[in-house]
Amino acid sequence: MLKYGYLAGLITPVWLVIGVAIAGSLYPGYSHLNQAMSELGALGAPTHELSPLINNFPLGVLFVVFGIAVFAVFKGSALARSSGVLIVLHGVASLCTGYFSCDVGCGLEHPSDSQNLHNLSGMVMFLTLLLASTLWIYLATRVLGLKWFAWFSLACTLVALLVLPLMGQAVAAGEGFGLYQRINYGASILWVGVFAWVLKPMSSTH
Repeated sequence: MLKYGYLAGLITPVWLVIGVAIAGSLYPGYSHLNQAMSELGALGAPTHELSPLINNFPLGVLFVVFGIAVFAVFKGSALARSSGVLIVLHGVASLCTGYFSCDVGCGLEHPSDSQNLHNLSGMVMFLTLLLASTLWIYLATRVLGLKWFAWFSLACTLVALLVLPLMGQAVAAGEGFGLYQRINYGASILWVGVFAWVLKPMSSTH
């Protein structure tokens, strides 16, 4: 059963790219460079109902399945298992961001309760994968004997962190946020895909 968990992790980056591309193509005038991914599912958006169905919900399930596989395979390391729990929590938060839509345009002034819950879930999504990749900076060499994966985890963690100020500047400037958000989340979800690829050979031994 572990191989299905690793497969779930492997396909998450591809699923995200395809899902966002499809939703964006059905949203007239949508800008991947300037608009947040959350705007695809915002109230009043032409893809309000579709976007969660092809993005947040299936991705949430994929993360949960992969996180359970990570938890199951590392019986001898509490830290490694905790990274699996973090990935599961990321999946649950993804489901919540789909269920609780942001307001039209996802503006930060006078947000509705739904948008507040959406934003909170988005923060949990960011922190859980950031913490998971940070753990594997330490664990990769000690648990898997893979120094390159430790460096890769460090690179993905740093990219996700360093782009945060650019996201803030983009909000103030009114342009570029979509690009920086995609770099931020892309680094984390790429880490998930590579992590799943690293673990995939272990499915034949468990």
